[in-house]
Amino acid sequence: MKQRMRRIESFLSQCAQPDRTKLPPRRLQTAQDLIDLLEEQVGAVRAAPWTSPLDKVRAIAYLAGVARKTIEAGVLSARIEMLETVLNQRKEHEKP
Repeated sequence: MKQRMRRIESFLSQCAQPDRTKLPPRRLQTAQDLIDLLEEQVGAVRAAPWTSPLDKVRAIAYLAGVARKTIEAGVLSARIEMLETVLNQRKEHEKP
């Protein structure tokens, strides 16, 4: 998934206007980091004057699919952390 995002960022930076400042690299460590990046990229695709509406829809649909999977993974991760916390608490209460 990170490789796909790098390709999308690379493509968008190549198509950017020459006077546009270069964005600093991002570290993607959490699901929310990726969601923020995807939101930013959807905005960039929507604002891009160099592409057709059909290409914009395709790119946004792809990014939305990645975002959906990321959100699902984040929810599952939170649920697993919650279960681990509960199990650890039970284990501590059962110790004599």
